Amino acid sequence: MTAVVGVGALLFAPDGRILIGRRVKRGESPTWCLPGGHVEPGETFERAAVREIAEETGIAAARVREARVFAVALRTESPDTAVTACVVARAEADVPDGTVAAVVTEPDVFDEWRWVSPEEPPAPLFPATGMLLAAWHGHPAPEGWTVHRVADL
Repeated sequence: MTAVVGVGALLFAPDGRILIGRRVKRGESPTWCLPGGHVEPGETFERAAVREIAEETGIAAARVREARVFAVALRTESPDTAVTACVVARAEADVPDGTVAAVVTEPDVFDEWRWVSPEEPPAPLFPATGMLLAAWHGHPAPEGWTVHRVADL
């Protein structure tokens, strides 16, 4: 048995929309997924979220502000111990009209990024993304997850 420590990022644009990508990883059915990934040794949850955002979307770390953990979740129906920190952050706009450009940097994982309403994300959602959005909205955790809120935002 191994332990998997991950992070998912709820990245808000100045207009209140969130960034979500179409995950097309080989061997998986396509789903919609927030930026995120594994926490590397020596990283905080916040630093891991900012790094993953930059790696997956091309949004420079210097343009990601106010990253903070609001919940920690445990995947209870997994053969491994799987912990995911839920991080919320704000993106600074690229240009005066408030646009924040995201690009596909890992085409083997994502084929597009979209800014969407956090109340109306596309479906189907990647399981950790569904859990993170439920936690953000204050809804009960999806089956197979235990969520512990650590901050009210």
